[in-house]
Formats: sequence, structure tokens, C-alpha cells
Amino acid sequence: MDGYLGIDTSNYTTSTAVYCPEEGSVLQRKRLLPVPEGSLGLRQSDAVFHHTVQLPALLEELAGEFAGKIRAVGVAAAPRDEKGSYMPCFLAGIATARAVAAFLKAPLYTFSHQSGHIAAALYSAQKLAYIERSFYAFHVSGGTTEALLVSPDATHIFQKTLLAHSLDLKAGQAVDRVGKLLGLPFPAGAELEKLAQKSQRHFQPKPTMKGADCCLSGIQNQCEKLLREGAPREEVARFCIDSVGAALDEMAQRMLQSHGSYPFVFAGGVMSNGILREQLLQKYDASFAEPSFSCDNAAGIAVLTAIQNQREGC
Repeated sequence: MDGYLGIDTSNYTTSTAVYCPEEGSVLQRKRLLPVPEGSLGLRQSDAVFHHTVQLPALLEELAGEFAGKIRAVGVAAAPRDEKGSYMPCFLAGIATARAVAAFLKAPLYTFSHQSGHIAAALYSAQKLAYIERSFYAFHVSGGTTEALLVSPDATHIFQKTLLAHSLDLKAGQAVDRVGKLLGLPFPAGAELEKLAQKSQRHFQPKPTMKGADCCLSGIQNQCEKLLREGAPREEVARFCIDSVGAALDEMAQRMLQSHGSYPFVFAGGVMSNGILREQLLQKYDASFAEPSFSCDNAAGIAVLTAIQNQREGC
């Protein structure tokens, strides 16, 4: 059985995956980076260290489960495809991918972390056929809140045009900061959703917009105000999620008005939130990844590696 290895060393998770196109299956092993209690992330030097420690063990686990032949290796080499996009944490993955590919005498392909997220969402939602058409993609995470028009590209599989983004805090940052206010562990997304599900009150906040772009820093301020006024923790959590949802909804509306009708694909860790998914599915032709393919993962990198390798006839 042929497989394609993907590696992603983001600022949150060490991720490995093997994609087997014949079966349409993905094997993946990933592990969150250890973050000290009370912190909202890691320094890049610490992230590189932890990836260096965790990546060999995850590859050993993956190799123990996959008995086929690795045809090609792919790695997330940068946050985005834009010139100058760089984070040191990806160096750990690049170094390992180069070594593995050289030893296996297999082709090596590089992609952006963002492209990997989009491809993982397409795979999980059974929408890989979208690679041959145009669609809107939201990448919503701790490091990014962007809305893109994705179009087919013969050389790079797909090209992305930025249509809207957050001008200050990213959605995942807002979630984690409110989570810290509420005493939740980092990353706070899953626990914040559980808390918000207990709220009897739903909110309809008005997002702060500048054109199709949004501003999310006010969410933290409003949540702090609610806490000072004695609001229950679950209501504060619900307000945070509803505020993120309102901003994404408004961004989507303005994109449709300006650029026409295309289906939506929502990717990134924040989009594993069930409340947001339910709200957006009520209004849009939208596809979502399952949570394990929404949060940081290498599955999308493995899928892109297979597509690129097959297009080259290797």
C-alpha cells in the first residue's frame, strides 16, 4: 500500500500523518506542545525544542502502524504562502522531513500551514473535488483569522486570495484570553465550548467591522465587563463564542456581496466549535472538518503531497 507522509510543526502541535489515496484513509499521530499553567502559548525557541523532542516519537508510532511504502514526503514550511511568512517552529519539521525524504530517496514537497488546514478540511468533509473549483475558505485559529477565495492552480494545486481578516486579535487569541479570565486551561477552545453550552442565554452582538475586515479585541473587554457585573461564567463563555460567530457571519455576508456566490469551507482549530458550526450551517452552503482535522494536524499536508506527487506522474 502506497502512502504519503505529512509533517507539521506549528506553534501549538507536533503533527504527523500518512495519507493512503487508494483507501482514502489517513493515519495520524499528533501531540500538543506542553504549555506552562497560566500561560497563553510558548516562545518560539521553546516550541522548536519541544518539536525536536516529540517528532521522532510520533514518527516511530506512525511507522509502527503503517506497513506500506512512503512515496513522497510533505512538510509545512511556513504559516502562509505569502513572501516573508516565517516562524522558527516550522524549522523542526523541515529538518526532519528533509532527512526522511533523503533516506527514503523520496520526493520532498513544501506547503504552507494554512494550505494544510484547508486541505485537511476538504478531506474530512469529503470535498476534495473542490480542488478543481473555486470556493471561500475561512482559516480561523490562534494565529490566523482570514477569509480567502481559493481557486484551482495547475502548479500549486490551489491559489489563495485574501478577501478579509482580523485587524487585531485573532479569534483563537480572543478565545484563549477569555478562557484564561474564566480559569480554563490553554488552549481554551474545547473547555470554553463546554461551559458555553450550559448558558441559558444567547447573545446577538454587533461585530466591529472595517469593510469586510473585523476587529476582535473588544470581545475580551466586553467579557471582562460582564464578569465585573457578576454575569455567570457560562454566559461570559457564550458571549465570547457568539461574538466570534457574529464577526465571521458578517465577513461572509460582505464577501458574498462583493465577490459572488461560492461554497464555504471552514478550517482551523476555532472552527471545531460546535456552536459556531451550527450557527453558520443555518445560513451558508458550508463544509466543516471534524474536530481532529480542524485543530492543527498534518493530514492536509499529506493529502497535498499525494496530489502534487501524482500530478507530476511520480
